[in-house]
Formats: sequence, structure tokens, C-alpha cells
Amino acid sequence: MPSSSHLLFIPALAGLLYACVQLALEWSGGGVQSHHLLNRADMPAISNWLGLLTLPAVGLAFGWRARRLGGVTRAMWAGLIVSFLYGMAMATGFKLGAEGITQALFAGLFGVAILAPVYRAECIAGFVAGMAFTFGGVLPLIVALVFAGLSAAVRFGARALWRRSRRAA
Repeated sequence: MPSSSHLLFIPALAGLLYACVQLALEWSGGGVQSHHLLNRADMPAISNWLGLLTLPAVGLAFGWRARRLGGVTRAMWAGLIVSFLYGMAMATGFKLGAEGITQALFAGLFGVAILAPVYRAECIAGFVAGMAFTFGGVLPLIVALVFAGLSAAVRFGARALWRRSRRAA
């Protein structure tokens, strides 16, 4: 079994390596991109250079969760892979100009956030990694955190309301 520090830092180093590869490819292809919020030119642009901070941070969060659980569990792998594929599908739809697919997947995030615990580190890490090659490491993290907040509010808020109603009955 990997040591506690390995569980913590290997995902962070993987995030850093992922960001470096992405930035090297962008830089060699004409320069590092910036993305406008909501894809609107009148909104602020966020540089993909910030992925050097966000991708390792997301990896570190994944590592903390793995360390707390005593290792990377099957459920963590499942959350990481499924959210990676979901993020990659959204990014690919956007890149190919298939706005309908991207919009449908984005709208589907509301349902997914209600039904699944997407507030977990592995889901955030997978989603951000899946979208990072198209959008960098910041915009996907913002989207992931919004839906993670929704997911946590629904899951923990509903649980608290359920317990309260059971006590009252």
C-alpha cells in the first residue's frame, strides 16, 4: 500500500504534469490561450497559465480524499473516470461546434448534481481534467465547484430535512 505522503502528492504531481503538457502543446502551437467567461468577449479572459495552480490543487484534493479513505477506492476510480468522460464529452462537443450536445450535457449537470455526489474530490478532479485541454484549468473548476455546491446542498440539506421531519413525526 502506498504511503500517506504518496497518496497525497502523486495526484498533485500528476496534475502539475498534465498542466505542463497542456501548456507546452499550446505554447508550441502559437501561444497559450485565454478563455473569456461565458465565452463572451466583453467578459474577463482567464489564461490557461493558471492551470499550473488549479490542476495540482485539484490533484491535491483528490490525494487528501484518498489518504483519508486509506487508498484510492473503486468508488473513487469510478467517480474520477465517469466525470472525466463527462467533462471530455462536453469539451469535445464545444470544440467541434456541436452546441446542442454541449448545452444538453451542461443542462444534464443539474440532474447529475442532484442524483450523484459530485462534490467529492474525485468527481471535481475528473471533470476538470476532462475539460482542461479545451478550456484550461480554471473555467472547468469554476463550473465544477458550482455544481459541487449544488450537489452538497441537495444531499446534505435534504438529509437534514429528512431527519428533522422523521423526529417531528
